[in-house]
Amino acid sequence: MENKWMNEAFKGEVPSGFQGKVGWASPSNIALVKYWGKRGKQLPQNPSISFTLSECCTETFVEFEKADRLGFSFFFEGKENPTFGAKIEKFLMDHQAFFPFINQLNLKVESRNSFPHSSGIASSASSMSAFVMCLMEIERSLSLSKGRPIDIDLQKASYFSRLASGSAARSVFSAMALWGKTEACEGSSDEYAVSLSEYLHPVFKTFHDSVLIVSGETKSVSSRAGHTLMEGNPYAPARYAQANENIKNLLSALKSGDLDTFINITESEALQLHALMMCSNPSFILMKPNTLSLINEIRAFRNETKIPLCFTLDAGPNVHLLYPESEAEKVEHFIKDHLTAYCVDNKWIADHVGEGPKKLL
Repeated sequence: MENKWMNEAFKGEVPSGFQGKVGWASPSNIALVKYWGKRGKQLPQNPSISFTLSECCTETFVEFEKADRLGFSFFFEGKENPTFGAKIEKFLMDHQAFFPFINQLNLKVESRNSFPHSSGIASSASSMSAFVMCLMEIERSLSLSKGRPIDIDLQKASYFSRLASGSAARSVFSAMALWGKTEACEGSSDEYAVSLSEYLHPVFKTFHDSVLIVSGETKSVSSRAGHTLMEGNPYAPARYAQANENIKNLLSALKSGDLDTFINITESEALQLHALMMCSNPSFILMKPNTLSLINEIRAFRNETKIPLCFTLDAGPNVHLLYPESEAEKVEHFIKDHLTAYCVDNKWIADHVGEGPKKLL
């Protein structure tokens, strides 16, 4: 696909007076089967599956104008952020063969999140996929100016989002996405994610994700560092084999609506992720005491009520509570009456399965 997209890239002269502003909102996602460990150029050691969220998103606007060379500035929530801006500019320069027109533009990027920092929401997934969608929108505008209308290719968007942030590959698709090559899913690839929206039993399209904020502190280890630690983890080969088996079984459950299997795999995957960090070198314990208290409360409530809710965790202490729309009223009463006591300042975020990126301008 690289050669195809390189050949299709807009390589002409940017027209004099070419300027404008584009905007996209892109959602975060929460992985059910976790991607942990990578190889090569942002390629996963195992496939992963995630729900695409709705309310937790990044809105990104890019102002552009014709220039003699690339000019770049980045603002996050109204304040210039040269450190993060330098990372995005490096991403652009590293991949200018696919977007050669950037060398003729001055870009001003403004970005903001709908969710608080360090809330257990993958901001790199939403922010980088939103930026890539803006970049592709600028390319579409250039092609239109030359009388060559094109559509935004979500496979291409997923590919370049992955290069910026691995999990961002999954954020460009609605409802649910799979990233990573697996025999259990035709058309799957390590280079980009594929949509599972049409594959899903209807119950999973109604799922809620209530994010219980145990801590607002910055993680003691970054996801990037955590992935690197898998290279020396003695349990890594067994983990990758287990992840592939879980992918196969979860895909079957998602298609049939098997909630029991969904719950078992989702919770096992969350705990495996943290177990891997605990046995890495150096080791990290990212769960907090209240994380464990929430897990115990959730399991006890499920056993007592038979309501099909479950938890998952990202690489941090906060808990994602997953459940179908049909049980939302009961579960949200449970959250308010029992679970917020374990949350910092009683904070939690209500979200649900969403529709993928949305054009703002």
